[in-house]
Amino acid sequence: MQCCDRLRQYVRKHPFFFLLVSSLLIVGILCSSIVIRLALTAKQVPQPQAIFVLGGDRGREEFAASFAQQHPTLDIWVSSGQSRQIAKDIFQAANINRNRIHLDYRAIDTVTNFTSLVKEFGNRHIQHVYLITSDFHMRRAQAIAFFVFGSRGIITTPIPIPSNQPNETLWRVSRDIGRAILWIITGRTGASLHPQLGAAFLSSNL
Repeated sequence: MQCCDRLRQYVRKHPFFFLLVSSLLIVGILCSSIVIRLALTAKQVPQPQAIFVLGGDRGREEFAASFAQQHPTLDIWVSSGQSRQIAKDIFQAANINRNRIHLDYRAIDTVTNFTSLVKEFGNRHIQHVYLITSDFHMRRAQAIAFFVFGSRGIITTPIPIPSNQPNETLWRVSRDIGRAILWIITGRTGASLHPQLGAAFLSSNL
């Protein structure tokens, strides 16, 4: 009893410390669970089943089109990339069958690139994807993928596109890790604060 009373008194005096320790414990348990799920997926599905492209500059689709030529059996999923017509022209120029191409315009940032398609991949039993984005963006993308995709047992194989830009800051990475964890716990990403949310489109095929 005395031990419990002392613990309650300590929590009252140091609520932020207790909250920090509790949060770290929860994150630790979550990370351990994800690592186990990804290890199982890696054994069950060692080869990627699809190509996942994070929208950005035109070069990402162009790189993806070239990459898709080398992997003719894989479908390509592009999240909020170039306009539908530009994307169509890029993949058509590379002679990529339009039935392989899936364009999704719901995402408004990197976190929602993943959360908007994770259910779709799950429904299609896609558990391993090539992840294509610019090299400076890959660290943040992989961090988000670990939590969002990893929590659903989906593994990524990164394919960075070379650029001359410096890596994104650790602040941006840690911020989006927090948003990814928020999504796991609450189903929300915080994207409702984004000014472009109202302009998001529904997903569809090319």
